[in-house]
Amino acid sequence: MPELPEVETTVRGLERVLKGRRIARIEARRADLRRALPHDLGQRLTGATVTALGRRAKYGRIDTDRGDSLIFHLGMSGRWRIDPAEIEKHDHFLIETDDGHVLALNDPRRFGSLDLVVTAGIDNWPAFAALGPEPFDIGPAELQRRLKGRKAAIKLLLLDQRIIAGLGNIYVCEALFRARINPRRAGGSVSLRRLGRLVPSIHAVLAEAIAAGGSSLRDFASPDGELGYFSKSFDVYDREGQPCRGKCGGTVRRIVQGGRSTFYCPKCQR
Repeated sequence: MPELPEVETTVRGLERVLKGRRIARIEARRADLRRALPHDLGQRLTGATVTALGRRAKYGRIDTDRGDSLIFHLGMSGRWRIDPAEIEKHDHFLIETDDGHVLALNDPRRFGSLDLVVTAGIDNWPAFAALGPEPFDIGPAELQRRLKGRKAAIKLLLLDQRIIAGLGNIYVCEALFRARINPRRAGGSVSLRRLGRLVPSIHAVLAEAIAAGGSSLRDFASPDGELGYFSKSFDVYDREGQPCRGKCGGTVRRIVQGGRSTFYCPKCQR
């Protein structure tokens, strides 16, 4: 699933061709993705000018001068393609700009979504209202407050979008490794000192992944077709049985938490 760095990479790629442009035409090539597309999508978007693009957690947003925001979620396999050589079977939604660019939302598994929300009330849109703060906006003390009294594993709590929004499996594994925290440790028992290592690790991992264009695992590529290269820098993710890169002499182990694979070094993550 595309995570925060992949969505940020996508938004930045779309911004280069969409911001300031008028939407000349849209085409919904099916009526739904994970759920039905808004019935008035064409009426509200056609002729509108894109004023800004942004991201909230794992959602991308495209704002227009009509006071509407198109919000997209890439689901498990979604990606935008800019000026594709040909329209493919899984290009389910098209945007054409006044200067001739075509953007295609490709989603083979159709777990993504498109919503049209009034921009002025976007923070109260149910999906956004339920989210915690962005990872870059939270500090150790605030994270400790949000984890207080929680007995669930720190790994699972960091994936809870109500506690901190936008973190996914890959980057939580990597951040916990850098902070030398065992992913099975109860979240409420993680000291402020340890959180003082964890929060900068989260920030660094995300920033490095965004700079690398994200991580291309299976389906993801940026809108211009480039693959993300952060996967070449993984310390623990998908490295089961390999030596720990922390030079502690340990071996990367894989366990399952909440139905997701967790990779960590049991020797240096305590």
